[in-house]
Amino acid sequence: MTNEVLPPGLVLVLAGLVLPFLRGQARSLWLLATPLVALVLVWMVPDGPVLSIGFLDYTVVPLQGDALARLFATIFSFMAFGGALFGLHQSRTVELAAAYVYAGSAVGVAMAGDLLTVFVFWEIMAIGSTLVVWAAGTDTAYRSSMRYLAVHLLGGVILMIGIIAHVGDTGSLGFAAMTPGTVGTWMILAGFLVNAGAPPLSAWLPDAYPEGSPGGTVFLSAFTTKTAVYVLIRGFPGAEILIFVGLYMVFYGIIYALLENDMRRILAYSIVNQVGFMVTGIGIGTEMALNGAAAHAFTHIIYKALLLMSAGSVLYMTGRRKCSDLGGLFQSMPLTTICGAIGALAISSFPLTSGFISKSMINQAAADQHMMIAWFLLTAASAGVFLHAGIKYPWFVFFQKDSGLRPPDPPMNMRIAMVLFAFLCVALGIWPETLYAILPFPVDYVPYTMLHVVQMLQLLLFSGLAFFLLLPMMKRTLTITLDVDWFYRAFGKQVGHALVLFFSGVNREVIGGARHRIADVAAWLFRHYGPQGVMARTWPASSMVLWVLLVLVAYLLVYFV
Repeated sequence: MTNEVLPPGLVLVLAGLVLPFLRGQARSLWLLATPLVALVLVWMVPDGPVLSIGFLDYTVVPLQGDALARLFATIFSFMAFGGALFGLHQSRTVELAAAYVYAGSAVGVAMAGDLLTVFVFWEIMAIGSTLVVWAAGTDTAYRSSMRYLAVHLLGGVILMIGIIAHVGDTGSLGFAAMTPGTVGTWMILAGFLVNAGAPPLSAWLPDAYPEGSPGGTVFLSAFTTKTAVYVLIRGFPGAEILIFVGLYMVFYGIIYALLENDMRRILAYSIVNQVGFMVTGIGIGTEMALNGAAAHAFTHIIYKALLLMSAGSVLYMTGRRKCSDLGGLFQSMPLTTICGAIGALAISSFPLTSGFISKSMINQAAADQHMMIAWFLLTAASAGVFLHAGIKYPWFVFFQKDSGLRPPDPPMNMRIAMVLFAFLCVALGIWPETLYAILPFPVDYVPYTMLHVVQMLQLLLFSGLAFFLLLPMMKRTLTITLDVDWFYRAFGKQVGHALVLFFSGVNREVIGGARHRIADVAAWLFRHYGPQGVMARTWPASSMVLWVLLVLVAYLLVYFV
C-alpha cells in the first residue's frame, strides 16, 4: 500500500450496508450526505496508482486516478445523490441500500487499476442491481430480476475466463488498452459488451429496467451500461468491431422504441440506442471520438435520469405505464411535463441542451476520419431518436388525447430532483466548456457553429413533421413486442419442458432396466451366499491354504514384475 486514501466507491458501498440500521432524519441525511462525501473523495484522488497491494505474484491496484476515471466516478457519485433525492421518501430501504452498493461498485470499477478489482466490483454491481429490480416487490419484477441476474452472471463468467487467459498471456493484471486478437482479449470484450446491452444479449435491459420501482429504474439507468462504456474506452479504444456493434445498437433501440407502448420500455430501448452512439465513438477511437463517447455518457446519465424521473412520477401518481392509458397530463402535472420535455430535447440533441454538445462530437469524429457511411447512419439515427424519445414519449404521455386523469405533480423531493437534473441539462448545453474541461483529452471543438446548429435544427424539424404526418401509424395499441429474450423466456421454456419429458422417459427405461438387474444380482447373491449357497458351504483347511497361497503369489508377481 503506497498511500492511505479512502476509496470513494467503498464509501458508497459501506453507506448502503449501514443504511438499513438508520431511521427518520438520520436516514435521509445519510442518504444525501454520503454521495457528496464520495464526490469530494473522487477529486482528492491524484493521478496514477494510489493503493497497491501484492496478491500472489501480481500487483493489485484497487484505486487509481486519471481524467477518465474521475469523469465517470464524478457522474456516478452525483447520480447516487440524485437518485436518492428522487426516491427519498418513496423507495424502500432495501432498494436504496442495494442502489448505494450498486453505485459504489460502479465508482469502484471506474477507479480500478487492475482487472481483478474490475471483476470484483463488476460482480458486486450485478448483485446490487438485481436487488434494485427485485425490491419493486412484484412477481413480474422478481422474475425479470432472476433473468437479469442469469445474463449478468453469464457475462461475469465470460469476463473471468477472459481475464485468466489474458493474465496467462501477459503475466500482468494491469488494466490498459488491449487489442482484440487473443482468446483472452476477445472474451474480455464480450464480457464488457454484455453489460453494454450489445447484441445478441441486449433484451435483458428492456426486460428488467421497466420492472423496477419509480425510483429504482432511475438508478438502473445510470450505472451498468455506462460502466461498460467506461471499461470499453479504457480497454478497447479504436477496436473497429465496435463501430458495427454500436451502429446495430443505435437502430435496434430506435426500432423497438417506436414499436413500444409502455413508456418506461420506450426509454429502456432508448438507453440501448444511446449507448450505441458511445460504442460507435469508442470504435472510431480518435481523441475526438473518445472524448465524445465519454461526454455523451456523462450527459446521457443526466438526461436519461430526468426522463425516467418524469416517467416514474407519472407511474407513481397514476399507477399507469401504458401510453394508450395516458394523455392530457400537462393540465395537472405541469412541472413534470416541462422537465420531461427538457429531457426529451436533451436526448434529441436540441441546441442549448447537453445532448447537443456531446453527441455532435461523435458525429464530427466520424466526419474527420472520412467515415461517411458511419456519419450518415449516425445522423439518420439522430432523427430516429427525436421520433421515439423526443416526441413520442412526451406526446403520448403528457399530450395527445385527454385520458381524464388529473393527478398532481409528485411529492416535493421528486420535484426538486427533476428540477435539478433539468437545470443541468440546460446548463451543460449553454456552458459546454465546463464539461469539456474534465474530459480525458484536450478538447479542440466548438459545437455552436452555424453549420452544426442549422443542420441539427433542420433534422429535428423534419423529424417532427414526419412524426405528425405519420401519427396514425405511431399510435400504440395494447400489444407486446417480441425481442431476443423470447428465446429463453418462451421458446427456451418449451425446450426445457420437452427435455424434461424426454429424460423422464429415459429415466423410466433406465430405472426399469436397473430393477431387473438388481433382481438378477440379488438372486445371484442368494445362490452363492444364502443358506444353501456355494459361498456358505464349509471348505477344508487345505483348500483355504491353497487359495491364500495363490493370492499371495499373484500379489508378489504384480508387485515385483
